[in-house]
Amino acid sequence: MNDNPFSLWVYLSQSPLLWLTVTLVTYAATDAVSLKTRRHPLANPVLHSLWIIGLFLLLTGTSYTTYFAGAQFVHFLLGPATVALAVPLYENRKRVAAAVLPMLVALAVGSLTAIVSVVLLARAFGLPREIILSLAPKSVTAGVAMGISESLHADPSLTAVSVILTGIMGAIIVTPLMNFTGITDFRGRGFAAGIAAHGIGTARAFQVDEVAGVFAGIAMSLNALVTSLLVPLAVTYLLR
Repeated sequence: MNDNPFSLWVYLSQSPLLWLTVTLVTYAATDAVSLKTRRHPLANPVLHSLWIIGLFLLLTGTSYTTYFAGAQFVHFLLGPATVALAVPLYENRKRVAAAVLPMLVALAVGSLTAIVSVVLLARAFGLPREIILSLAPKSVTAGVAMGISESLHADPSLTAVSVILTGIMGAIIVTPLMNFTGITDFRGRGFAAGIAAHGIGTARAFQVDEVAGVFAGIAMSLNALVTSLLVPLAVTYLLR
C-alpha cells in the first residue's frame, strides 16, 4: 500500500471522469437549491456552480485544461441541447408566426443596443481598444462570440468571460426587471432574455414559462446571426 495519503487524489485528479462527476454533482446540487427557492433569480444554478467549481479548482491546484478534459462531455451536449429547442418551437409555431414582425423589430433594436451600449461605456471608462473589441459580442452564445472576437483580432478568452458574466447577470435580473416594468407578455419577456443573455437567459426563461423559453431560443439564435454581421460594422464606426 502506498504510504502517501495524497496518492489516490493525484491519480483521481487526472481522470476526466472525476471532473465530469464534479460538474454534474455541483450543478445538480445548485439546481436543487434553486428549485427549493422556487427558482429565485439569485439562486441561479449556473452562477453558483461557477464559483463552487472555480473555488474547488483553486484549492486543489487543478488547471482548467485538466478540468475541461472531463467537462468537455457536458460542453459537447450544448449542441444537441440547442437543436432540441426546435421541439417547443414547433409546438408553438402558430404563436411564433403571429409575432414575426414585432420580433424582427425587437431583434434589430436589441442587437444594436447590446453592441453600442457596451462599446460606448467601455470608451467612456477609457478601456483599451482590444478590450472593447473583446466585449462587443458579449450578448451572443460563447462559440459565436469567440469567433467574432478572433475575426476582430481581439482576445477570445476575455470574450468568453464577458459572455458568461452577461448571461448570468441577465438571467438574474430579467424576471425582477420585467416585473418592475409591468411586462406580462411571456413572448416579450422571453425574447428580451434571449437577446440580452443568450443561452443562460434562455434556460432561465424556460424555468419561468415554456412560451418565454421558446421566444428566448428564437432570439438567441437570430441575435447570433445579426450580431456577427453588425459587430464589425459597429466597432469600425464607433472606434474611428
